[in-house]
Amino acid sequence: MGRKIAVQLYSVRDDCAKDLAATLKAVAEMGYQGVEFAGYHGRSAQELRAMLDDLGLQVAGTHTGINTLLGDELPKTIEFNQTLGNRYLIVPGLPEEYRNSKEAWRRTAELFNELAEKVKPYGMFVGFHNHAVEFQPINGTTGWDLFFSHTRPEVVMQLDTGNAMHGGVSADGILDILRRYPGRAKTVHLKEFSSTNPNALIGEGEVKWREVIALCETVGGTEWFIVEQETYAYPPLECIRRCLENLKAMGLA
Repeated sequence: MGRKIAVQLYSVRDDCAKDLAATLKAVAEMGYQGVEFAGYHGRSAQELRAMLDDLGLQVAGTHTGINTLLGDELPKTIEFNQTLGNRYLIVPGLPEEYRNSKEAWRRTAELFNELAEKVKPYGMFVGFHNHAVEFQPINGTTGWDLFFSHTRPEVVMQLDTGNAMHGGVSADGILDILRRYPGRAKTVHLKEFSSTNPNALIGEGEVKWREVIALCETVGGTEWFIVEQETYAYPPLECIRRCLENLKAMGLA
């Protein structure tokens, strides 16, 4: 179907720490087309790029702390990701001072607008990934809406479906978020949510997968669908293999 499906390597972080090369090989053999990094396990960008190229894997993004995008760190981060072949610099969460009031969220949005301008000449994007906290109410709105209603269109909205539902968003609410911010979901995190089974894999819970993926493609402008599994009914590698198999079984991969 041409959908590009990656895995967030945080899902298999212990395997990566033990043997990164073997873990990447296993990911490639499962049929994933790409990976999103959450740390580099002591490897240089050149080493990582060589490993990925050998396996035919692409980079769907990196989760990079806000500190790596500020001041003198930004040029280093740009250079690292240029070598890696990555266009998406996604901040996976923010310290409290960036998000503890409406004013803080507006300042943070302005910072991301500035960063988006700075990385644009390199063909890169900055973005933000949610946990549950961004959906807590703040005076009639949420941090998520404050941030994305004040950021320019090229700031990527990396919606994590499971985390958002843990934050109180309903299955239909996930669809509403994708509709509300057209073209912003260049990369998304496919994560299951179940109110009864904390270890549910993709396809075993309450996320409306068909609708989510259809909206990502028709409204969201999604380039990469990124599987993330953080709870484990099986060993982590087996979990991500089953997630991909379940997407295939639903005709979504």
